[in-house]
Amino acid sequence: MAENNTEMKQTLGLTGLTMNAMALIAPGAFLWLTFFGQATAGATAPAMWIGILFATVLCLATAVCYAEMAKLYPGTGSSYYFAEQSFLNHEKAWPYARLAKFIVGWGSHLYYWIYPGVMVGVIGVISGYLVGTIWPSFMSASNPGPMFMMAVAVFFSFAVAYIAHRGVNGSTSVNIAINVIQISALLLFSVVALNYRLSHPPGSTAAQFDSQTGASYTYEFATTSQVVNGQATDVIVRDSSGVPQPKLDASGKPVSFHISYPEHDASGAFLSHPNGKSVIRMHNFGWMFVQATIAILILVGFESVTAMGGEAKNAKRDVPIAVVTSLLVQGCFCYLFEYFAANYVLNSGYTMQNAAASAAPIGDLMIMVGDTLFGPGRGRIFMLAEAATVFLALIGTTLSCMNTGARVTYAMGKDKELPDSMGALHSRNLTPHKAIWWLATISAVVGCVTVVMYFGDGSAPVDSAIQALPHGFWSSVGYLTHDKMAALPNSFLTMTLASNFGTFLLYMLSCVTCLVCFHNHPQFKFFRHLVIPVFGLLANLACMAFYIVGPFMGYGTKMEPLLALGIALVWGIYGGIYFLRASKAAGRTTLIENRVPAA
Repeated sequence: MAENNTEMKQTLGLTGLTMNAMALIAPGAFLWLTFFGQATAGATAPAMWIGILFATVLCLATAVCYAEMAKLYPGTGSSYYFAEQSFLNHEKAWPYARLAKFIVGWGSHLYYWIYPGVMVGVIGVISGYLVGTIWPSFMSASNPGPMFMMAVAVFFSFAVAYIAHRGVNGSTSVNIAINVIQISALLLFSVVALNYRLSHPPGSTAAQFDSQTGASYTYEFATTSQVVNGQATDVIVRDSSGVPQPKLDASGKPVSFHISYPEHDASGAFLSHPNGKSVIRMHNFGWMFVQATIAILILVGFESVTAMGGEAKNAKRDVPIAVVTSLLVQGCFCYLFEYFAANYVLNSGYTMQNAAASAAPIGDLMIMVGDTLFGPGRGRIFMLAEAATVFLALIGTTLSCMNTGARVTYAMGKDKELPDSMGALHSRNLTPHKAIWWLATISAVVGCVTVVMYFGDGSAPVDSAIQALPHGFWSSVGYLTHDKMAALPNSFLTMTLASNFGTFLLYMLSCVTCLVCFHNHPQFKFFRHLVIPVFGLLANLACMAFYIVGPFMGYGTKMEPLLALGIALVWGIYGGIYFLRASKAAGRTTLIENRVPAA
């Protein structure tokens, strides 16, 4: 493919810019994919909603910083570009411009290069869930096969890269359609879930979900005592096809299932919220922080539009508006509404413990509430229709992140901070195609790592569930015993936290950049350019510090955050070595010796 050094086309208006950012935030997709990760985060699940609220406030502070810098320095490269221009335009800090932009650019890659891989991994998970729902004899919906999920992740890494390679105009059209569809589907599910909870007071007849058959039933399950792992355990009685048999009363009739909303079980594990106030409560300050460190994954993306300044028709006016608008619409409205509904609908028929053991707890809930509202068996149709919108949204968010990440890589390549080939544009499409295909390869690898131990640690299935899996290369290879899987870190949570650590690092550095940008600047505003950036800096720093402190204080799990921190440290050390070697080879100094004109 031919290359040239021509500039990108300025084709994006306010709508296109906003929709590209909203596609990366993707509230319909993230309710589906992160509810599982948040449910498995130790005992912190009760604080899920308040954790999202805290993360939203943190992101709003950072979004204001991005918007303000975009007003001064529209261009391609996002925070990487802002760091360079902010330091170059500062009377005293200009010698550190090269060092600052490399640190910001390299740190941003920890997020931009891991995040798409997590997304394609989740596409593999939802694909396994859907295949298992439609063909249960081939795949378990609740526990899809790792090999199948990895194959799907690899395929979609390159499929999405192909769309990104074709150009941002086509990407924008896809993102607009996806946003309209997924937000409509989100509102429908949330309303249905709220209706289910409000129409089923404690003691009323309702449905309970069975993970093995992926269906809901309005009767109590018959159980029998069996010895499992040396202990007497009640096991559901099933027929030859695996359908749970009803418990019968004295007259031989099935005993109806009566719903309740217990907060904890006998061991103290959280089950459901007894009322709406419980959903929005903090419960525990540390729990809120744990949930926020996971929830940041669902809110990132508002900054992506600042990487498209070179393709905007009126970057100074439209990019700042798009940054804040995308977060307000989807973060403050969509997420808070949908997470309230999803938490509020939990009950004795489907608890938070069920959610932690399922590949797609939101899909399970859709089946359960759909059966009640639309009729027995129709909940599965409702779930499949909603899942189709989630599938599209995942493609959209992966596409948007690839576009953003590739453009940051392109900016660094153009500045010769990365290999020159990364700074090349395709002659016809005018896209950073080499950066895109390189990112696709990385995403395929990260995607495979994300799903290889998707049910590790606290989400490890019991041995009876593992034995009940359909046997085959695509469906069961990769599953170990319960004890072995419980001893291993959850790969999805690990990669999510590694990406999130990169996000906190990037957002913290961006807040610092904003402080430098407006220090002694004629347009300086005390609240907007000092109070907000300082708050964003401290909030992001606190979340980063919680990776280290939290596990030792008994909040959440230990393996995943510490492993994610290790990944970040390795990436940082490698970045320092690369910077020094590349500088020496090119004869460049770390600090700028002669001030060059800034944009």
